[in-house]
Amino acid sequence: MGKYGDLAKEVVKQVGGKENVISLTHCITRLRFKLKDESRANDDVLKNMSGVVTVMKSGGQYQVVIGNHVPEVYADVLPLLGLEEGGSSDRQEETAGGSLFNRAIDIISGIFQPILGIMAACGMVKGLNALFVALGLYPDTCGGYLILNAIGDGLFNFMPLFLGYTAAKKFQLKPMVGLAIGAIMCYPTVQNSALSAGGEALYTLFTGTMFESAVYTDFFGIPLIAMDYTGTVIPVIFVVYFASRCDKFFSRFVPDLVKFFFVPMLTLFVSIPVGFLLIGPLATFGSTIIAEAVMGVRNFSPMLAGAIVGLTWQILVIFGLHWGFIPVYINNIMTNGYDNVMMPFFACTFATSAVVLAIFFKTRDRQLKEMALPNFISGIFGVTEPAIYGILLPLKKPFIISCIAGGIGGGFYGAFNFRKFMMGGMGIFEFPAMIEPDGSMGNLMVAVAGVLLTMVIAFAATMLLYKEPEAETGQEDAEPKGAQENSKEPGMLKKSGIASPIKGKVLKLADIKDEAFASGVLGKGAAVLPEEGKVYAPADGEITALFPTLHAVGIKTDDGPELLIHIGLDTVQLNGEGFEAHVQNGDRIRKGQLLISFDKAFLEGKGYCLETPVLVTNSDEYLDVVETAEGSVAPGEAFLQVLR
Repeated sequence: MGKYGDLAKEVVKQVGGKENVISLTHCITRLRFKLKDESRANDDVLKNMSGVVTVMKSGGQYQVVIGNHVPEVYADVLPLLGLEEGGSSDRQEETAGGSLFNRAIDIISGIFQPILGIMAACGMVKGLNALFVALGLYPDTCGGYLILNAIGDGLFNFMPLFLGYTAAKKFQLKPMVGLAIGAIMCYPTVQNSALSAGGEALYTLFTGTMFESAVYTDFFGIPLIAMDYTGTVIPVIFVVYFASRCDKFFSRFVPDLVKFFFVPMLTLFVSIPVGFLLIGPLATFGSTIIAEAVMGVRNFSPMLAGAIVGLTWQILVIFGLHWGFIPVYINNIMTNGYDNVMMPFFACTFATSAVVLAIFFKTRDRQLKEMALPNFISGIFGVTEPAIYGILLPLKKPFIISCIAGGIGGGFYGAFNFRKFMMGGMGIFEFPAMIEPDGSMGNLMVAVAGVLLTMVIAFAATMLLYKEPEAETGQEDAEPKGAQENSKEPGMLKKSGIASPIKGKVLKLADIKDEAFASGVLGKGAAVLPEEGKVYAPADGEITALFPTLHAVGIKTDDGPELLIHIGLDTVQLNGEGFEAHVQNGDRIRKGQLLISFDKAFLEGKGYCLETPVLVTNSDEYLDVVETAEGSVAPGEAFLQVLR
């Protein structure tokens, strides 16, 4: 177990345990679980857990956003689930639920995520190699160039092999069979003779349409449409899926004694001819239709198309839906030699980074400032999820600014036909891939200009429009009237706000059914009659006392007030039955973090009064403790004001 072992154990526990996990993959910042029952996962606990940024549910996945160190956490989680690298298991068959759209996103992300890292690495090598040639450091005929080009091109040229392997794991086919399918689709003899344009075509199908295809040979009389599958992504995925169904079919009938080699043989014997004759051409034609539709939008207005991509990209990232557009991007580069349809999203990376940088300069919040600088650096290198989840979304307005700036930058890129010629790289490492194949720098200059435009707009807008939450919301709005009046004269009075830890009806402390609490001898405060069985942290601080019976918790807040939350009256007699703690003694807590869950119906069934006092136990150190004037409260709403 690695250094994130404790975090891994807690994550597995809070997603419902090993038995609730069907599969697990990860991307740059997220653990992507497929769960049997998402309702068994404790969203609030995970969101407030140290080491977790947030939780998202999208594309049929339960996504736990970790940050840049997600690979290490993933490595520690896998053995706890009994899964191999790749994260799938024999429980994968249970993923069939959910909408068609969710399943499609889950499939696409599961196939492409395992190769994203190496894809980025190869792309950077290829891009740098092109840059060095363009700068005249060495010619494109020398051995050094050839070797570096092989490093950059190898994965992309034989993409069907890699996707055959990952798709096989996703579709529960033996990975080696998927790898073999990818190799067959790249087989030189097939590519160079049967499917190549070399020689005279026997005849042409679909003449005069976008599907016009030459036929150079046939398969026992059936026309074999000429397709070059090296570097493609869509056909191999569909062929592997068909092969997975063949594998399951033959496994039912082939005797166990010969199943080891007969099932793969029959699977290949059926799936490969069907793949070359039907699936491959249809998949390629489908890609052609999509490309034509997208290009239709661009033909209407490239600027509008680019602006739409730039405006919406970060929203897609939030829900993990951006993976659904990766095949379009890859297909464009593989078939056209460049992508100019999806690339306007490039502006969004730098819009996010510029907004975070502006917040760094403008905020007076020390913790926010500490978060902003590393998230700015991460964004410049192409990883924006930590900034989006950790800073922009919670602050709301900066996120809107970044989307608008990204839309403006995307529109600029669309208007100037901004292109990327090679896959790979992220953030500033993508620039070499924007040098035109002939070495000219016009497209690269468009890339730089778009980045500068986007960052200036995003930075300036944030500096002008963003205000600290306290100044923007006027925190006093939620405070008791008396406290507001006393705080109008600067320097006369200071106060600490304590939020409600529970949803329910507000009770005056003197009115509850316990004399010790009602008398105020244990501290001033108020009480809540709960409407639900959850207790949340009312302020930032530290757990100083978690009673073994879990019915009460003591907290020392960062502002100084010390609190006691006592769930119900005389509930100590239950010895913890009906209670569940989500924190331990000594834990650091943040406002809104789930502390304790309790079974409200069970406690009421046992005859216990659920009036819950919330006391400031060191109230004698302060001028007064004023409760809210509201009749009911929700967690996080103003509850007490401690005056000093």
